[in-house]
Amino acid sequence: MHKLVLKPGREKSLKRRHPWIFSGAVARVEGEPAPGDTVDVRSSSGEFLAAAAWSPESQIRARVWGWGEREIDASFFHERVTHAVQARAALFESGITDAARLVHGESDGLPGIVADRYADTVVLQLLSAGAERWREALADALTRVTGAARVWERSDADVRELEGLAPRAGLLRGAPLAGSLTLHEHGLAFGVEVHTGHKTGFYLDQRDNRMRLRALAKDCDVLDCFSYTGGFALNALAGGARSVTAVESSALALEHARANAGANGLASVDWVEGDVFQTLRRFRDQGRQFDLIVLDPPKLAPTAAHAERAARAYKDINLLGFKLLRPGGVLMTFSCSGGVSPELFQKIVAGAALDAGVNPRIEAWLHAASDHPVALNFPEGEYLKGLVCRVADKC
Repeated sequence: MHKLVLKPGREKSLKRRHPWIFSGAVARVEGEPAPGDTVDVRSSSGEFLAAAAWSPESQIRARVWGWGEREIDASFFHERVTHAVQARAALFESGITDAARLVHGESDGLPGIVADRYADTVVLQLLSAGAERWREALADALTRVTGAARVWERSDADVRELEGLAPRAGLLRGAPLAGSLTLHEHGLAFGVEVHTGHKTGFYLDQRDNRMRLRALAKDCDVLDCFSYTGGFALNALAGGARSVTAVESSALALEHARANAGANGLASVDWVEGDVFQTLRRFRDQGRQFDLIVLDPPKLAPTAAHAERAARAYKDINLLGFKLLRPGGVLMTFSCSGGVSPELFQKIVAGAALDAGVNPRIEAWLHAASDHPVALNFPEGEYLKGLVCRVADKC
């Protein structure tokens, strides 16, 4: 067995069961492991700590599979996938949705692995060298455990470059996929383009927050920014919004959003194609006002190194959002950037409110849906954070 030996004193995080081993903690590697191979992680004194996947190209040199001395093989992944799928069974049985995240990386003990189910299709993302090494075993496990008609791979995220991996996409198991899929969520239907859509095709993590918006939207003029395929916009209409304006820069996403609206009999949306920052400035200059605004931008800070630049963009957009709210209005604002902590995000929004001359209060802190759990030993898993802020009055 290949061994990864840590520098003296660098085993502390592993003993707290944090699953990442950074390059600076590594003293030496014994043997010649290929990318993705399993290595025994040992302290400088020789104590066994974990079994991990080796990734020589990444600053995260190894990701832990398990803390016990057991073989990492196909049966290991079948067990982990089974446990993860069973943990989500109640969500499917509830009738709320037929789409959910089945495997959520480190939080399910499967670092670098994401699997989302849309009706009869599982979409698999492999984001690390270890995940890449076990592609076939994972595809087999997901097919057997879920009984899905197909497993489609979408391993085309930018983070694969950090692992020295080329993008990959295509059918892994089952029948070919023709055209889009349809998912159902809280009584609404959405088309999903698993071949080309963002992430694995849809933002499943916002499921609960879309319902919260629906509960707030009655008789409101709603502005949905970064609308993508209309998840928040259509829930606003389902909640009885007076009007909905949705802004999205992608013409293709707007085409799908219009189709989703039509499929649900909710065609009364003002779809605006354009850059959100520029569009909000135009709305401000036109004196437009809204009762409820959603800001759900894409990831602006993938790591803490990008946080300062991202903070300026987050402040800019939230400042514009506050300026467009009527007194008593609600801003529902999000960050999905792992490099921006919940505390930093709240400070950014507070600064935007101060500069906008408004006095909001936080009515709720928002997170990803329950099928995107956060392991206590891996706080980095809490990537999605949001605030519901109601403007009480002017400063």
